[in-house]
Amino acid sequence: MKPLADIVRPKKLEEVVGQKHILGKERLLRNIIESKHIPNMIFYGPPGTGKTTVANIIADSTNKRLYKLNATNASVQDIKNIISELDTFLAKDGILLYLDEIQNFNKKQQQSLLKFIENGQITLISSTTENPYFTIFNAIISRSTIFEFKKLEIEDIVEGLKRGIDLAEKEIINKTINYEEEALKYIATMSNGDLRRGLNDLESAIYYSINKIPICIDIDTAKESTQTSGFNYDKFGDNHYDTLSTFQKSIRGSDVDASIHYLARLIKAGDLTSICRRLLVIASEDIGLAYPNAITIIHSCVEAAIKLGLPEARIPLAQGVILLSNSPKSNSAINAIDKALKDIDLGNIGDIPIHLKDSHYKGSSKLGRGTEYKYPHSYPNHYVKQQYLPDNIKDKKYYEPANNKLELKFKEFQKSIRENKKS
Repeated sequence: MKPLADIVRPKKLEEVVGQKHILGKERLLRNIIESKHIPNMIFYGPPGTGKTTVANIIADSTNKRLYKLNATNASVQDIKNIISELDTFLAKDGILLYLDEIQNFNKKQQQSLLKFIENGQITLISSTTENPYFTIFNAIISRSTIFEFKKLEIEDIVEGLKRGIDLAEKEIINKTINYEEEALKYIATMSNGDLRRGLNDLESAIYYSINKIPICIDIDTAKESTQTSGFNYDKFGDNHYDTLSTFQKSIRGSDVDASIHYLARLIKAGDLTSICRRLLVIASEDIGLAYPNAITIIHSCVEAAIKLGLPEARIPLAQGVILLSNSPKSNSAINAIDKALKDIDLGNIGDIPIHLKDSHYKGSSKLGRGTEYKYPHSYPNHYVKQQYLPDNIKDKKYYEPANNKLELKFKEFQKSIRENKKS
C-alpha cells in the first residue's frame, strides 16, 4: 500500500495547496506551465511545499522524455547515460531532467549539464532546500528561472489534510473518517509548513483510531500521533542565516518579545556559538556608543553562557538579549569605520603628513620628519589645531555622532576644544 502522502500527491495544478504567489491565476509559473513552453527552472524552498509535485505536473504536460535524478546519490555517469540518448528516437523531442537536491552536485557535476542546457537538448528542472545563490553554480543560475516555494500556512496544510482524509476513505480503509477541526489544525501546526509531514502524521492518526466506531480524529488522537516537535532547524542551511538575521533585526528594532522568540529558536537548535558571536556584534554595531558598557556586559553574559553550557546558558543569554533590546541604539561606529575602509578600497589614502611621521631615529630631522609636530598636552584643553589626515582627504568626516546623550556630549566636547573653551 502506498503511503498516504503519495496517494494525495496532486496530478494537476488545481489540486496543489499554497504557493498562490507563483501558481495563482495569471501568476508567472502557472502561465509558463499552461503555455507548455518550459524553460530551465530552479525550485527553491523548504521540504513538503510542493516542489517535486509541480515538477511532476510539468513533466506530464510535455512531450519530452522525462528523467529523474536525486543529486544525493546520482553521479556524472548517470548524466552521461542520459546524454547518450539525446540523438535517439527515444528523445526526439528532447529531454526533461528533474534533478532533486541539486545542491549536492559538485561544480564539475553541475558543469557537465551546461552545454546541453544551453542548446536546449536538456530542459533542467532542479529543486533545492538551500539558497541557490549560495549552492548552485552561477552559470546554471544565469540560464534558469528561480521560483521560491514558501512554507505552507496552517490553512494550506489543513486543506491538504482534508483532501488526504477524502482519499484515505476511498482508497485505503473504505470507511468514513470523522474529525475535529481543532485536531487537523493541531497536526497542521506541528507539521511546521511541511504538508508531507502533516500527511504522515494524519496517516498515523487514522491507523491509531482504526478500530474505533466510528473512526474519529480528535485532539487527543492528533496529539498522540504527532509525538515530535514541529520545529525544524538546519544549522548549515538558509534557515540558519534567516533566523540570525531576524534575531539581530528584532534587537535593533527594540522589539524585546520578538528578540526573545528568535533567541529561543536558536537555543532550541543548540546553536550557542552563533548566538554568542551575534550578540557581541550587535553590542557594537547596533548599540555602540549610545551605551558603550553594553559590550562589556554582553561579553560577561557570553562568557557565562559558554561556561555554563545549555540549558543553563539560556539565562545569561536572555539577560543579554533583553538588555540590548531595551538599550538606546547607535550605528555611528560601524558607519565611521566602513566609510574609512571604503576610501582605502578606492585608493583615497594619500601620504601621512610629514609632521606626524616617526622621528625617533637619528637623522629624522634632516628628512623633516616630525619637526613641526605640536604636542597637544602642551596646549590649553590638551588640544591644538593641526592636520592629521592626508592632504587629499584632510577635510573628510567619517564619524557622525548619533542623537543620544553620550554622543551629543562627544559633539559638544569637539566643539568646545576647537573654540578654545574649558572642556
